[in-house]
Amino acid sequence: MFKKGECVTENERKILKVDQFITELSEPNKTIAKALRELIFEASPDLVEEFKWSMPNYSYQGLVCFIQVAKQHTSLGFHRGNELAVVDSEHLLQGEAKTMRHIRIKNVEEIQPEAIKVLIQQAVALN
Repeated sequence: MFKKGECVTENERKILKVDQFITELSEPNKTIAKALRELIFEASPDLVEEFKWSMPNYSYQGLVCFIQVAKQHTSLGFHRGNELAVVDSEHLLQGEAKTMRHIRIKNVEEIQPEAIKVLIQQAVALN
């Protein structure tokens, strides 16, 4: 489940590398990333946290979602987001890539927990 040398924090699902990544972020991205991470874990007990491609990734029988930080915003991305459009009742998903879609968040107040949890759960179910 975890790669050699990866430390797991007390939660047993959170890895140290992601803890460190979030700690080093500036506000408001730090608060947004923390909130998204908690939502991801609340949405599915099956998701495994990894740190790949220089960002937190979450998988269950394949890639599910990721947290990507930019200067002015933080995104929650979905690897198979194109397949989630039918359950995106709040029209949160953005992007025109072949399969990936993301939710761009500029401040923590923009996070819609229930709608995001539904998207995460549906993304897990796709795998």
